[in-house]
Amino acid sequence: MFGEFLNIIFKSIKLDRSLYSDSKNFSEASIYFAGLIMILDGIAGAVAANTVIKTAIAMSGLTAILTWFIWAILIYVLGVKIFPEKKTKVSFRKVLTFVGFAHAPGLLRFFAVTPELMIPIIFLTQFWIFAALIISTRQVLNFKSNLKSFGIVFLSFLIIVFLSISFVMSRMNALPVNSI
Repeated sequence: MFGEFLNIIFKSIKLDRSLYSDSKNFSEASIYFAGLIMILDGIAGAVAANTVIKTAIAMSGLTAILTWFIWAILIYVLGVKIFPEKKTKVSFRKVLTFVGFAHAPGLLRFFAVTPELMIPIIFLTQFWIFAALIISTRQVLNFKSNLKSFGIVFLSFLIIVFLSISFVMSRMNALPVNSI
């Protein structure tokens, strides 16, 4: 079981397309593997950020779970419901699973042990995760082009950025609509 988990992590880090096309990687335990990857990814991000500012590790794990669901919902709605291909027949559970798998490169953030390494490692792993999301979206949703897969992932990313900025600004009472 642990060997299967490590195999999923290594295939995701290598950006191996077979991870997302092999049905055995979407077994009953796969959703738990994906969830564990997301929790560890959040903790790794907190460890990396702690080299500069103090962050709550438990809160980072919970935030990673929330982010996982948001990514999966957006990719599912955009890729399966709004812009599907003819062969796109995928359950939300499978989308949730591949989004979790695609975050495995984020585990490399555990290596950001000094402030000088933090920013380069976080940026590198974020682009790596983005690439894994594009590959997994294309494979699982049976898209014909990388461009369509990129569009779905990039649009999901923009929506997440907008929601994140809106949330933070609303907490600071800094939204321009507050003064209207």
